[in-house]
Amino acid sequence: NHLVRCVSQQELQPGWVIPLKNSLRWSKDGQRLFFGTKFEIQTNLNRPATPRVLNDLGRDSSGGLSWVKNSSQESSASRAKDLYDLEEILKKREVDVWHWNDPYIIPHQKKLWPKIKDKTYTAVYHIDSGKYVQLADSTVPEVRLSDNSYAVLGISNLPYRKEVTWAGRFNDLYLITLQDGRKTKVAVKLADQFSLSPSGKMVVYFQKGDWYLYDIRSQKSRNLTHNLAVSFANEDHDYPREAPSYGLAGWLAKDEGVLIYDKYDIWFFPMEEGQKPLCLTGGQGREEKIIFRLIKTDPEKKFFHRGEKLLLSSYREMEKNFGFYEAQLIKAGVKRLLEEKKKFKFVALAKKAPVIIYTRESYEEFPDLWITDLEFRERRKLTEVNPQMKDFLWGKAELISWRSLDGLPLQGVLIKPGNYVPGQRYPVIVYFYRFFSQRLYEFNQPVVNHRPCFPLYTSNGYALFLPDIRFEVGRPGFSATKCLVPGVQKLIDLGIADPKAIGLHGHSWSGYQTAFVITQTNIFACAVAGAPVSNMTSAYSGIRWGSGLARQFQYEKTQSRIGGSLWEFPERYYLNSPVFFAEWIQTPLLIMFGDEDGAVPWYQGIELYLALRRLGKECVFLQYRGEPHHLQK
Repeated sequence: NHLVRCVSQQELQPGWVIPLKNSLRWSKDGQRLFFGTKFEIQTNLNRPATPRVLNDLGRDSSGGLSWVKNSSQESSASRAKDLYDLEEILKKREVDVWHWNDPYIIPHQKKLWPKIKDKTYTAVYHIDSGKYVQLADSTVPEVRLSDNSYAVLGISNLPYRKEVTWAGRFNDLYLITLQDGRKTKVAVKLADQFSLSPSGKMVVYFQKGDWYLYDIRSQKSRNLTHNLAVSFANEDHDYPREAPSYGLAGWLAKDEGVLIYDKYDIWFFPMEEGQKPLCLTGGQGREEKIIFRLIKTDPEKKFFHRGEKLLLSSYREMEKNFGFYEAQLIKAGVKRLLEEKKKFKFVALAKKAPVIIYTRESYEEFPDLWITDLEFRERRKLTEVNPQMKDFLWGKAELISWRSLDGLPLQGVLIKPGNYVPGQRYPVIVYFYRFFSQRLYEFNQPVVNHRPCFPLYTSNGYALFLPDIRFEVGRPGFSATKCLVPGVQKLIDLGIADPKAIGLHGHSWSGYQTAFVITQTNIFACAVAGAPVSNMTSAYSGIRWGSGLARQFQYEKTQSRIGGSLWEFPERYYLNSPVFFAEWIQTPLLIMFGDEDGAVPWYQGIELYLALRRLGKECVFLQYRGEPHHLQK
């Protein structure tokens, strides 16, 4: 047993050091050691920087390993007196300079600083050759490690950092060879998923609605999916940006192929050009509107093999129930193992026995553990966690269908009171966000937070309604109104809802929708808006203090769905802002906000409250002191 010095300071590029704060990772075969290097900032302009480097490995008094510092390293006390010590300067700053051309705005810089001040750049040491290779650098700062012996993936967001403010996150993608650190640009301005093959010689990535394969041999990319009649981009995407993919399921060994999802099915794409793709689930998913997804029963497994049986989860989009199916590589078609009007979740596959553990649940059934064989023939319940549920009026959930005012088909979950009597009308709480109908068979844990506690209300004679909302870009508030009002009217027409006792409750994004909807309709007896945006014109250039990001991106490209800047579409910002139509509100409103909300500026609640107060409207504003976006206490 002896220690060997792997890399010395003299072997590094000029100005680079191996910092004391570091992390090591071995390759799976033990042939490569990955570690971090850093470019040392010169801290005194009158003399060269004294690098903090690793000279050797030594043993500490306890017999463990320790980093040995350069004997000439300055003490922390002397560095603290250094006029150019960055940490010392930052401690004493009293002015923040917000420059128009900064890659990141100042609040975002402050949030990032604890993570990046000790940032290192990945390098590799090859055990057999004794060779050190720098992989990441200032042009490609991030590396995604893998276990192949050929290459890793590198990403760089440097050209797009300013765009984070209004457009989202993008990266250029590189293939970096381990032997010499050579970087080959694979794709530019990616916003979606990418993956390296088992050999490290092929890359798949998603861009502009299609999956592409980059082959190191040809150094070219080819489109894998454009000739197929199905979409591999999200078909329910209603945001003003490029639709994302449904994801990648995994690779086959020896680069034989890759498994990719569309909305419903799983596809096998061979890597050899000219070979046709195969729908592994036989198209049954799209035909029956079943969403199949691969379950990785072994979290340590890196890839799959031809002939291997795969366990799949299933979800019926229209009926909302779940199940388990089986597929085999590489054959078309699936075998049903278990499917009921329940929700199932895979938990684990035993390592030394053909046994699977899973949970089964519904609105009125706690997700206890179940055990079964690999064919799901012998199923047995393992736990009984909540036997006391039988003593409560829990209620029952059912699926409701209707159409929006624009004719769009919609679904929602109606939870009837535990003592429901057909023909009797009940007060109803409408709770929503975007898509909630998938919760039909979900057990709702009784909790006290910003959401209504479903069992508390159903056991006290209330019904709850969880409707789906579909949005039109540029008209988010109006879209919510067009979905909610006919859904509520459906409950009235069914003889379930008391038309004089229907409340609307939303938080965050649905808090905004709640505030807007009551400017358009008087169908609700009361409303609760938690953390709502009330004025999009003032919120647009606000800050999300939790992340330090500007709020502009969420209006232009994401959740708020305006579809452009305040100067491109000023009328959209105005028309979708509840505060400008506060005089139309006739519904008593409760506003809730934590005054340390890091997502939505709590002054948005103040704006709406003051508008309603000035207009003499019924409104109560709850300010939770010291609380964040989602109330904790």
